[in-house]
Amino acid sequence: MAINFGEEFKKIILAGVGAAAVTAEKAEQVVNYCVEKGELTVEQGKVVNEELKHSVKQKVDATKEKFKKKTSLDDVLKAVDNMSDEELEALKEKLAKAEADDADVEEADVEDADTKTE
Repeated sequence: MAINFGEEFKKIILAGVGAAAVTAEKAEQVVNYCVEKGELTVEQGKVVNEELKHSVKQKVDATKEKFKKKTSLDDVLKAVDNMSDEELEALKEKLAKAEADDADVEEADVEDADTKTE
C-alpha cells in the first residue's frame, strides 16, 4: 500500500483549518453567551469576537504557509529511509513510470523537430 504524502498533508491541513473554524465558532458562542448574561457589554463582545477571529485567521495562515514551503532534500531522504519495502517498491515503480513518460515526451519532441526541419 503506497501512501500519497501530499494528500495526507493536505488532509492534515484541512483538519487543522476545520478545527480552527470550529474553535472560532465556539468562542463566538461563548462571547455571545457572556453578552446575554450581562458579563460583557455588546461592544466588548464584538471586540473580543473580532480579536479571536483575527487570531485564528493568523494561526491558520501561518500553518498554511508552513506547509506551502518546499520540502528540503534532507526531509525527502529521511522520509524515504523510513518507508517500508512495499512503499519503496511503489516509489521505484512511480519513478520508473515518470522516467519512461519523460523519455516518450523527449522522443516525441525529437520527432516533431525532425518533421519541422524536413
